[in-house]
Amino acid sequence: MAEAAEGVPCWVDAMLPDLEAGKRFYGELFQWTFDGGAEREHGFYTQAYRDGRNVAALAPKRDGRMPTVWTVYFATPDAVALCRRIRGAGGGVVREPLSVGPFGTMALAADPEGAVFGLWQGGTHTGFELQQSPGSFCWTEVYCRDKTKVDPFYEDVFGYGTTDAPDEVLDFRMWSPAGEEPGPQTAVGGRSVVDASFPAELPPHFLVYFNVADCDATAASVVRLGGRVTADPFDVAPYGRMAVLIDNQGAEFAVLQDV
Repeated sequence: MAEAAEGVPCWVDAMLPDLEAGKRFYGELFQWTFDGGAEREHGFYTQAYRDGRNVAALAPKRDGRMPTVWTVYFATPDAVALCRRIRGAGGGVVREPLSVGPFGTMALAADPEGAVFGLWQGGTHTGFELQQSPGSFCWTEVYCRDKTKVDPFYEDVFGYGTTDAPDEVLDFRMWSPAGEEPGPQTAVGGRSVVDASFPAELPPHFLVYFNVADCDATAASVVRLGGRVTADPFDVAPYGRMAVLIDNQGAEFAVLQDV
């Protein structure tokens, strides 16, 4: 599969306290299968597959102080150079670029408000083999408090073209890759401002979305499997129907049913 352009989400993974419980939960929820294989050389990092194509990964937390969270990774041809740009734009590097055998090079970074995201410089593993279809990644967005700090950061670091949502209530900006005509058709992610409806203690963070065939049924399945619903299914015109969920170990994610 061709490597994604810089700034395009290319991979997601979840750090979980109990890897086997995570495999049971997501295996039933999204019909994922799993293969430890060679990835076991790298901390039991386990890839997930839908219909034989890779869609995500699960890994056990090595330290109980680490957050239980889904992380999105943005593609880059040069993780070292991108980390320099991140620092120069007011962000930070949480984990310096690390070679993961022949698979590629990863790093973790944070924006000026502390929202953490990953970087991936592909080797033999270039990223998603399947996305934008049921059981696979379809979207991501960062929730911030001060857009005057966050907007220039992502636009400088990744060269995004932007489109503001025509909504007087929701303050939302979509990101399109550098060189693409900005707009909903080319958008790969976005920024939302945390408002008074969110808990005051909620930190800035990324939310990872998975496509599903039936949003309401998926939310019900999450509850049945021991997770929780934090935002009940609702319509997001003109994109579809979504819900915000938490798995049975505390990792938050969202699902989106296409129109």
